[in-house]
Amino acid sequence: MNNYYPRIKELREDHDYTQQYVAEYLRMKQSQYSRYERGLRDIPTDILIALAFLYKTTTDYILGLTER
Repeated sequence: MNNYYPRIKELREDHDYTQQYVAEYLRMKQSQYSRYERGLRDIPTDILIALAFLYKTTTDYILGLTER
């Protein structure tokens, strides 16, 4: 049920954002954000919500619960 790790990477790449850009948006270091994309750390709820706002999508989509 951890399909959201590749999804946040796909969203970032689809928007032509770098990990550094997303990390700065989330006010964290790039290395910390990288751990989320690689599945080494679970994504906290506040970060999940911030990513949904950044990509103008839903948390359900990021979590793989819906395809819309």
